[in-house]
Amino acid sequence: MTPNTVQSRRERYLTFFLGEEQYGIAIDRIKEIIAMMKVTYVPKTPPYMRGVINLRGSIIPVVDTRLRFGMEPREGDMHTAIIIVEVEKVNVGFIVDRVEEVASIDAANLGSAPKFGSNVDTDFICAMAQMGENVVMILDVLKLFEADELVNLETIQNTHLSEGE
Repeated sequence: MTPNTVQSRRERYLTFFLGEEQYGIAIDRIKEIIAMMKVTYVPKTPPYMRGVINLRGSIIPVVDTRLRFGMEPREGDMHTAIIIVEVEKVNVGFIVDRVEEVASIDAANLGSAPKFGSNVDTDFICAMAQMGENVVMILDVLKLFEADELVNLETIQNTHLSEGE
């Protein structure tokens, strides 16, 4: 038996904080991490849609992750960052309180997300990972948006692109 067959699969995740809670996103979904920058408000969007940013000529919709999760809004500080993630071929920015690290998590340490009954929406959590003393909630970025919200993101992006030309 080769040593590789004994090892379980290790996945890499970018971990970040919202308040005291630690979350993770699969590293292959992440395009880049940028410092907080000016976000242009877009009318008639859901409250958690902060607006759009112009990143090197690309218009990127930006989500206030705290509001998307039903948390209290928070003023940005020097640790606040925007994680650019590709969701269904659309780049989306997620505002987070603090980016932590890229962690390799052994697949054996990933457990399924808890079910809290029908009143609590945990669909966007695809797994829970034990990292030392901490529990990291691994997010499924696709499930952070309903299908119609993804269409809206694409519309926001395209509208602002055509206005800029």
